[in-house]
Amino acid sequence: MRSVDEQLARVVAAAVRPAPVRVAISESQGLLCAEEVVAERALPGFDQAAVDGYAVRSVDVQAANEEPVTLPVVGEIPAGSRQPRRLQPGQAVRVATGAPLPTLADAVVPSAYTNRGDTDRHAAKVTVHRSVPSAAFVRRTGEDVQTGDVAVRRGASIGAAQVGLLAAVGRNKVLVHPRPRVSVISIGEELVDVDRTPGQGQVYDVNSYALAAAARDAGAEVSRVGIQSSDPRRLREVVEGRLLLSEIVVVAGGVGGVIGDEVRAALADLGDVDVTRVAMHPGSVQGFGRLGPDAVPTFLLPANPMSALVVFEVLVRPLIRAALGKRNPYRRAVGARLLSPLTSTKGRRGYLRGQLLRDADNGEYLVQPLGTSGSHLLASLAEANCLVMVDEDVTDVAAGEEVVVSFLAQRG
Repeated sequence: MRSVDEQLARVVAAAVRPAPVRVAISESQGLLCAEEVVAERALPGFDQAAVDGYAVRSVDVQAANEEPVTLPVVGEIPAGSRQPRRLQPGQAVRVATGAPLPTLADAVVPSAYTNRGDTDRHAAKVTVHRSVPSAAFVRRTGEDVQTGDVAVRRGASIGAAQVGLLAAVGRNKVLVHPRPRVSVISIGEELVDVDRTPGQGQVYDVNSYALAAAARDAGAEVSRVGIQSSDPRRLREVVEGRLLLSEIVVVAGGVGGVIGDEVRAALADLGDVDVTRVAMHPGSVQGFGRLGPDAVPTFLLPANPMSALVVFEVLVRPLIRAALGKRNPYRRAVGARLLSPLTSTKGRRGYLRGQLLRDADNGEYLVQPLGTSGSHLLASLAEANCLVMVDEDVTDVAAGEEVVVSFLAQRG
């Protein structure tokens, strides 16, 4: 029986990052930047007012703290104005937030510092009650980004702030590492799709929906191929076609029993799939290989949805994250104190469902096991927000002992 760590090392070593592509910045969120984005213009691109108020020379209002200073208002500059304006000594110009400053102005007096407030916009004079230093309430040219600065670095994860910065420096497209394409296939003569009523001995196809959702949550671009026949010729054609369109292929239900033999025979011409027992529970029996001329990582997962999802979480998800270029492809793990006792299978690393909590008094992590260790119990996994990991040499863990748990936080 192969250890989880050994199987995981084999899987992650097969990660291949798709070639970078250039996409619209609106499509780049969640991806890794594949270039150094150099700003071709400063940000801000001109000196501008940071608040509504009056553009002045700071020296003209220097004495306002001791005695109010009254200045003539010689005009108004709205945001977006493209007409240059020059300020003469002893004058003020009303400016809106974001408006370009007139020449010679080096500060903005907020409206709240004057007798005008937000009224009398067209008054000929303004009385200033508080002085402001040079550069006060002004966004200086290049204060955020200078021309030639790297705005977004290669390898940075693109989030909302990075998208905003790309737009701010005038980039409408960016080179990124794309999402790996994952194809999900279900096999089983007992399966029917969710839009049909199961007959005697039939069950709904859970795996293709659940695994496609898990792959999408991991950051992949997913094709849910759905239910396919285990007929060797037909299955070979389907998988061979998906290998041309995917960076990862996941086949659920093709690993054990007679169907498992048929699946391995069907895929034999495409490459070698190593079906083995991995020292984990649930999902011990599983297969992994690299098929087709491009050696596409291909998984054979158990038919049981609970087992399939756990194997996906432990082995397939890290491969997707590594293919995305993530420096750490694994979930965050923390220590937590067990609220109820639990049991695990001897000789296998247990991945048991749990509800992770936080002690309001001391911030300590607590975990409540959910359900039993039965591999068929999907409802408890739906309630879980973590997996409790129990070492291979441990079978019983008492309440109050500390265990390691892995977060199952989802996107969004």
